Amino acid sequence: MRIGVVAPSGRIEPDVAERASALAAGRAELVIHPQCYAAHGHFAGTDAERAEAFIAMANDPAIDAIWFARGGYGSCRILDLVIPRLDRASRAKAYMGYSDGGSLLGALYRAGIGRPAHGPVLNDIVRDNGVLAVARALDWLVDRAPHALEPSLSARIPAAAFNITILSHLIGTPHQPDLAGHVLMLEEVSEYMYAIDRSLCHITANADIRRVAGIMLGRCSQIPENEVDFGEDEEQVARHWCAVSGIPWLGRADIGHDVANKIVPFG
Repeated sequence: MRIGVVAPSGRIEPDVAERASALAAGRAELVIHPQCYAAHGHFAGTDAERAEAFIAMANDPAIDAIWFARGGYGSCRILDLVIPRLDRASRAKAYMGYSDGGSLLGALYRAGIGRPAHGPVLNDIVRDNGVLAVARALDWLVDRAPHALEPSLSARIPAAAFNITILSHLIGTPHQPDLAGHVLMLEEVSEYMYAIDRSLCHITANADIRRVAGIMLGRCSQIPENEVDFGEDEEQVARHWCAVSGIPWLGRADIGHDVANKIVPFG
């Protein structure tokens, strides 16, 4: 199996690719696009460079899956450059990432291209015990191993997973995916409690989102301490907005910005 690695957002260091390639050896070949090491301000290359790398990998029939190198910020800037140029070969692939990569996953799902999945990125290998996350990603990409999946997933009900802020920013754009009837799983990192509340207010107010089968909340980690305590935790906030919007609350999901992040294929 040949897995193409691209960086739609931030760059990675070469040793990250080397460590992940060593872990994959004997199971899959990681084809690292040179763009993953490029630097243009905050991004892994210019918008055009990141878009061209993604298109080249996605449209290459010799590549079996696309794996995002890392999150950060920047994938929303290339959606209009990428989606219209993806061809038939792109539709046979799985696409895996999370965090900022959710913009691309959502746009791909909206366009009916490939099999997007919320799951670990290559750069997770730098976390403590990050090899567990990368191994889990390979287990699903190579073998579709059931143990790698978020345990509540059902063959009868479609699902999708997003970072809360990323989904909030997708809503109202041409790339907002149709999630009617889906279990929507949400997670967050490094956002104040009031920002999580604001984003969930926006998400659950959307008429199309109100057609989901229900919301599950993953882990919300590294929440900064506000000088005036918000007074509610992330689950209380999620339950509140589910009650206000009439969206069923379905409990907690095993996803988040950590090495325990389980995989959620869209659909």
